[in-house]
Amino acid sequence: MSSFVQQLPTLLGVVIGALGSYLALARSDRERFRRERGERWEERRLAVYAEYARTLKKSVTLTYRVAAHLGNDPHPHPLSLEEAEPLLAQAAEARDPSGEALLMLGSREVVERARTWVTAVLEMERFLRSGTRDPRAWQALLEGQRAGREGYYAAVRDDLGLPPGHSARWRLPTGPDD
Repeated sequence: MSSFVQQLPTLLGVVIGALGSYLALARSDRERFRRERGERWEERRLAVYAEYARTLKKSVTLTYRVAAHLGNDPHPHPLSLEEAEPLLAQAAEARDPSGEALLMLGSREVVERARTWVTAVLEMERFLRSGTRDPRAWQALLEGQRAGREGYYAAVRDDLGLPPGHSARWRLPTGPDD
């Protein structure tokens, strides 16, 4: 019995060490799981944010083309409203599921900025469907859309912890002297 008593501190040390190692490993695994789960959700949110922007940008591009047909925009590929209607309908249909995913996974700020952006795009579409030929009014709508897009991207970057990005506002050459 005396040899057991002599070895008891060593045995207790081994048990305590094993328990400590187990607890440290369990905590480490739990933290790694949380970190990986967070990264997966962040990747999913980024995909949803990008998909929403892509689908909305399709509508924007179509409005530029119709505006060019009406003489409101310098887009090099004009498209009549009649030709654009089915494409606008497809773009709106694609936007709906991506908008639902955005509502489900997006932060409140991103969703609010997305609403601002899409509202500006819908105003552009309404303007074109009325057949209005007013380049100045169109430019005002474009500025609203660009501000909406810029606000959306800024909110996305903030939500994902990304550094500020480019505003995508750059001066395009307008003539041979540029």
